[in-house]
Order: sequence, then structure tokens, then C-alpha cells
Amino acid sequence: MSANLLPAVEITTAPTPTHAVIWMHGLGADGHDFEPVVDELDIDRLPPTRFVFPHAPQRPVTINGGYIMRAWYDILSQDFSGRREDAAGVIESAAQVEALIARENARGIPDSRIVLAGFSQGGAIALHTGLRHASRLAGVLALSTYLPLADTLAGEAGEANRDVPIFMAHGVADPVIPHDFARRSADQLTAAGYPLAWKTYRMEHSLCLEEVRDIEDWLATVLAA
Repeated sequence: MSANLLPAVEITTAPTPTHAVIWMHGLGADGHDFEPVVDELDIDRLPPTRFVFPHAPQRPVTINGGYIMRAWYDILSQDFSGRREDAAGVIESAAQVEALIARENARGIPDSRIVLAGFSQGGAIALHTGLRHASRLAGVLALSTYLPLADTLAGEAGEANRDVPIFMAHGVADPVIPHDFARRSADQLTAAGYPLAWKTYRMEHSLCLEEVRDIEDWLATVLAA
């Protein structure tokens, strides 16, 4: 298993973590991108936690002229009216995230104490993987993102995670993934019965301090459960 694991940045809030957050970065970034968020959290509100920030593989990205960069999947089009994401890439990345979950299991952290998190492309992978995962997770954190391969979820959803807590957050002025497009994903999940918390912020395609405080509150709740 270790030979196929994605490289990752790891931060532990205590010597012996009992919980884990696996957090995927956005297109063109790497695992260091959300490292600073840990310093912004009040770790006294969280159980001993290992934050895992994997680096996505390098791959050509169609909308960027085929330029090779870190990406969880290829983005085929700027058009939000049809499927933009490369299905094979999404499925491949989900399998790599599953391997990271299995490593946390091997290190003594059960699925029920693991949160899948991500921003933009990484958030799409967190949603895709978490909602199809076979065992109950602690939660799914999806920031400035949308539900990929949305038309396949109903037939592929994992029964154990049909009531998994989901936190989705988005900037009202996001020029990369339009707010209304992301909101349609949230509405689809709510209609399917998922307990989803939706938050919006006066920002673009980014993270803000108010959002970090809300993430902290949500993590404190789902990791305590």
C-alpha cells in the first residue's frame, strides 16, 4: 500500500492522534496550501487530530492548454452547463484518497473519526469519495466546490454515509466556480436527504477568517461525535 500512497504534508495536534482530517488542495496548488489553516484553528476545541494534506498527481489540464500541474482530474471545459470533469481522473483520485483512509485505519484511526475535506477540485474529490465510501465517516468538508459526476451518485452512494454531515461553503463572488452552480450541488444533496450545512461569504475563490471560524465549529462538532 505504501508504495502507491500519495505524498503528503502531515500536522498532528497532539503526540497520539485519535482522529484525522484528510484535506485535498485545489488545482495547481499542493499539500502545503492549507497547512496554515491548522494554525488558525483553536486546537483545544478538537480531539488529538492528524491533518493530512496530500499532493495531487501531476497531469495535463485541458482548460490550461494541456499544461502539466498538480490536479485531481482533468477539466475538459469552462462550460458549466455540461460535464466538465474527466470521470476517469475523478475515479482514480478517489481510489488514492481511499488508500489514505486505509493508512489512517492502519495507524489506529477508524473511519468514524475521519473527515474528508477539500477546496475547489479537492473539495469535489472529498464529496465524490466520501459519499461513496463503504464505512461511516465523521464528515465531509467541501469548500468553494461542486458535486462531480453528480448523475452517478444515486446509483453509487454508500449506504453507510447517506446521513454523513456535510459542510459546504462558497464565496458569493467566486469567478472560478460560480456560486449558483455550487448551490445547485448543495440543493441536490439536500434533496437526496443528506444533512448539509451551507454557508456563503463575501469573498471570491478563497478562504476567509469568518469561514475558518465556522469550519472550526463544525469540526469540533463532528469530531466530538
